[in-house]
Amino acid sequence: MDQLQVGVIGHGYWGPNLLRNFIELPNSNVVAVADFSEERLASVKSRYPSVQTTTDYHDFFTLGVDAVVVATPPETHYAIARECLENGKHVLVEKPLTLNSAHAHELVELANSRGLTLMVGHTFEYNAAVREIKRMVESGELGEIYYVDAVRVNLGLFQTNSNVLWDLAPHDVSILRYILGMDPISVRASGTDSIMKGKHDLAYVYLQFPNNVVAHMHVSWLDPRKVRHITIVGSQKMVVYDDIEPLEKIKIYDKGVDKLPYTNSYGDFQLSYRYGDVVAPHIRFTEPLRLECQDFVDSCINHTEPVASGWDGMKVVEVLEMAEAALESGCTEIIAADTLAAQTSASGD
Repeated sequence: MDQLQVGVIGHGYWGPNLLRNFIELPNSNVVAVADFSEERLASVKSRYPSVQTTTDYHDFFTLGVDAVVVATPPETHYAIARECLENGKHVLVEKPLTLNSAHAHELVELANSRGLTLMVGHTFEYNAAVREIKRMVESGELGEIYYVDAVRVNLGLFQTNSNVLWDLAPHDVSILRYILGMDPISVRASGTDSIMKGKHDLAYVYLQFPNNVVAHMHVSWLDPRKVRHITIVGSQKMVVYDDIEPLEKIKIYDKGVDKLPYTNSYGDFQLSYRYGDVVAPHIRFTEPLRLECQDFVDSCINHTEPVASGWDGMKVVEVLEMAEAALESGCTEIIAADTLAAQTSASGD
């Protein structure tokens, strides 16, 4: 296969961006777009006359489509993705993959059993700044990682069928897993439903990772400013990533605290503070969504694993599920299933 035949389901908020990228990729051919809105479909037809349009995505199954891109509301992801996989189509699903981990696991197993690519739209895993931070963490340049603080807040857009956790937190959970290369072993969360009762518009999530690494996420639909900010604190250096900043998205601070040799006297106890340079490295950017779409096409054609795989999407859903359980229970600590299993096995020994 030299060119992937693609169908796009959903042309609302994010669908047009996905459509544009798949149209522009040389080894991708968009066959059709499906949406309930005739007005949106008319817009597609006026801009891309060669693309077929339909209000029923089931038409894709007879149009020679190889792969389907699902850009619909999160509550529809599971049913649509499952049906497309059952009909032998590769699938890229916008984040989150599903709204519960059992459904996510089912999709991963189904894709594996059919030899199909299942991918999730964790676009920040294709962001050059995030990839540079991952390189710094893996190389040891930052030293031992102490903690990560992530803030993702703005005013709106309120979702009627979801809460702020499932809307905004998938980004930061995927970034944390990606740069740290591990999953949290426990999660705590608190928040409030200020505007629509029963729908949290603010959440604070605390994640405990292996090796004593902790992370804190703050997500909100009810903030006067749009903030997309991540701080990574290491024993050697510290990094601040500001996605809103147009040029200097990453700043590396050669700052830290060194503990002096142990003393028996409190009066002798001292800390040595380092105040070094602040560097904003030049990062060459390619549109992350373009790289995401290209990864999907390459994975489908070459039968390779994409960066943001279905498994990756499933693990993010598991973390979000833990956070929601903690949120609903009033900040109870939720232990990861893998950790519980390991603890049970160890106690049995």
